[in-house]
Amino acid sequence: MECTKLSKVVKENRKRLHLTQCEAAERAGVGLRFIRELEAGKKTLRMDKVNDLLFLFGLELGAVPLERDSDE
Repeated sequence: MECTKLSKVVKENRKRLHLTQCEAAERAGVGLRFIRELEAGKKTLRMDKVNDLLFLFGLELGAVPLERDSDE
């Protein structure tokens, strides 16, 4: 999942649960700064922390096929 998609998924799910960034951080056991950076699209993140946060939404990181142009 590319960072922009990941940040969008996290933000949408957090808002769907009516959680502030601070509340989501507390419930997931990660720092507020981590959530802010993730939602801002930071490209380097610790996968364990991402999974801690995604678990809150019933999700986890996984390998997905690349989207390729038909010319390749």
